[in-house]
Amino acid sequence: MRRIIATAILALLPALSFEAGAQAQGSTLRAVLNLELQVLDPIITNSNVTRAYGYLVYDTLISMDGEGNYKPQMLEGWEPSADQLTWTFRLRPGLEWHDGKPVTAEDCVASLERWGRRDGLGGRLMAAAKGFRVVDASTFVLELREPFSQVIEAIGKPAAQIPFMMPARLAATEITRPVPESIGSGPYTFDRGEWRQGDRAIFRRNPRYKPREEAADGLAGGKVPHFDRVDFVSLPDFSTRVAALQAGEVDYLEFVPTDFIARLQRDRNVRLINPRPIAQMMGALQINHLHPPFNNPAVRRALQLAMDQGEIIAGLGLPAGMSMPWCQSIFMCGGPYASEAGTERLRNPSIEKAREALRASGYNNEPVVLLHSTDSVTLNPMALVIIDRLKRAGFNLDVLASDYSSQAQRRLSREPPGRGGWNLMPVVFTGFDILNPLAHYAVAYNCGQNYPGWYCAPALTPLLEQFGKEPDAAKRQAIAAEMQRLVHDEALMLFNGQFSVPAAHRADVAEVLPVGFPVFWNMRRVAR
Repeated sequence: MRRIIATAILALLPALSFEAGAQAQGSTLRAVLNLELQVLDPIITNSNVTRAYGYLVYDTLISMDGEGNYKPQMLEGWEPSADQLTWTFRLRPGLEWHDGKPVTAEDCVASLERWGRRDGLGGRLMAAAKGFRVVDASTFVLELREPFSQVIEAIGKPAAQIPFMMPARLAATEITRPVPESIGSGPYTFDRGEWRQGDRAIFRRNPRYKPREEAADGLAGGKVPHFDRVDFVSLPDFSTRVAALQAGEVDYLEFVPTDFIARLQRDRNVRLINPRPIAQMMGALQINHLHPPFNNPAVRRALQLAMDQGEIIAGLGLPAGMSMPWCQSIFMCGGPYASEAGTERLRNPSIEKAREALRASGYNNEPVVLLHSTDSVTLNPMALVIIDRLKRAGFNLDVLASDYSSQAQRRLSREPPGRGGWNLMPVVFTGFDILNPLAHYAVAYNCGQNYPGWYCAPALTPLLEQFGKEPDAAKRQAIAAEMQRLVHDEALMLFNGQFSVPAAHRADVAEVLPVGFPVFWNMRRVAR
């Protein structure tokens, strides 16, 4: 039966030339990610697949372990001054770029400065800083002009955009353009010459990489690459992905299509991975605030009333225990800043309430362009429920159905919806993306130009500034709760429920880290 399935897969996908032989099978890990790799610069996009690419090719100065603690990664350590205004960072010895040149403090400063021009939390760090100063080849200093409570959290953030380190010559690339080369210091190199979009992306073990001595723990510790090669394999059809995993033609699925979870649970050759709460996912509906009708807060609130978390999450078809009955904490239920602030009016959504609020809002039946990503295991079923509810609530919906990469590109447009722009787009965040208010997509980019949606709530700005300066954790929690109240009151972004779609891997692949998104160090193949 396995041979029949494998033969069918190969017949369906002639371009996918799986390598034969026990040696290739043992030394190559084949992974199918939720979406196809398109962008090769993790600083200019927040795409999850580019994040997975980034963690293979690049490395970070600081990493988060499995308990949420920040640990040195490329760094040997750091030391703040007594007043917390001067931070000294020291690189560990022997680090090299993929081209054989040494990693220097100058490279790290250039990388941080480029990241800081793009990332929300990075931008706030830079706004509080006088600047960086290189002391010697392995030491640099950050000098602050005012207190900033999130220095280590910013440099160690696992949420896109992640401050990956790259050579200074590449970090000099204008932030509006992707870097021209894939040169990092991570555990794998990217074989750009063999990259075939629609087929595969190939990563090869970096012989120059020097893992830390500690055991791997979350994103921290020793990133030991046990496979000679990692392939991102493109299999757009969900059922074909599952068949390929069961046949042993691929080793890892980032997300199991929900219709197939029970089937894989019964397969003794497959293992499923469920992340802990802060590494789960949150569905959201992104709103473009630039153009009618959602530049009107009253229309946004009517939209809010149409969203029923229970119905949207039920559309995913997840087994019991893989979703929360109700969660409107924008910072993830189970996270350090979870609260119920501002959630009172969201507890009883209904189509009737939404229709009544829409009539009272002044909505003029403008077409609402919704970007529907049909190739995503998570976004597609959630979008189908959202589309149905919005039509029933009275919105004049124009649904544009396409692959996620095309939709993500259109989402960057600031043009009116009728001229290539958009109004709404269902999205999914991992918990890492929205745990920290200063990195959160619904608050950190307030009144800025770097994140699609372009929301602006003036009352958020002083709260963000207070949070960044506040050293007391309990007071930061209170500030975060007030931020959440504002997001819900102004309907800046809508939140559609917390859930986890498991990853899956072959049973002969061991030591898979349950981070919540794909990382490929530490994995190894074992005899069964």
